[in-house]
Amino acid sequence: MSWDLKKEIGRKAIHLLSIFFLIIYIIFASTFSHRIALLILGFLLITLIEFEYLRVETGMKIPIISLLWRYRRAKERNKLGGEVYFLIASILCLALFDLRIAAAAILMLTFGDLVAALIGKRFGRIWIPKLKDRAVEGVLAELAVDLIIGFLIIRSLVNGSVWWLSSIIPSGQPIWPIIITMALTATIVETLVHKLDDNLLVPLFSGFNGQIVLILLSIKII
Repeated sequence: MSWDLKKEIGRKAIHLLSIFFLIIYIIFASTFSHRIALLILGFLLITLIEFEYLRVETGMKIPIISLLWRYRRAKERNKLGGEVYFLIASILCLALFDLRIAAAAILMLTFGDLVAALIGKRFGRIWIPKLKDRAVEGVLAELAVDLIIGFLIIRSLVNGSVWWLSSIIPSGQPIWPIIITMALTATIVETLVHKLDDNLLVPLFSGFNGQIVLILLSIKII
């Protein structure tokens, strides 16, 4: 395993910590309210931005933050870290979209991006012309993972609730128009975006498109 791949694994492992954003939201929303849960995430966002201010503007070295930054890309050295954009996107998704769609959008970025990078760098043989570091193998792997996430998360309500808040066994019917729309959107955005931050764009674009399809389904247009 090359050092570059090791660093990539380290970077993507940090993304897994982003699942805690969703867990924190669910805990506080179910215990208190939707608004309180968003305020808690807002507090975490402000805290992250304050740490980034200390790191970027003052050069202060904070032990835990410095350890995480060993795995950052060079272009992020003097800019906000990807986790800040991811938290911004998570807050917007949870505030604007159906919970199933918001959760799927967050998880598609977390796991889809991870699989695309690792499979593409480790097993990539067919590289997409004019797209930097994008292998067909990685793109297909991401699409497959996104479809699986959608299949598990985006299902019809059971007794007025999403199944994964009260059970470990999937129930309800998969809503395939939304699943396919979100998986394709997340994969396409992740593949095409290079200069902008995919941590912000992937959840917002996939979640927005999924929400539009949900609305169209609810009024029987599609």
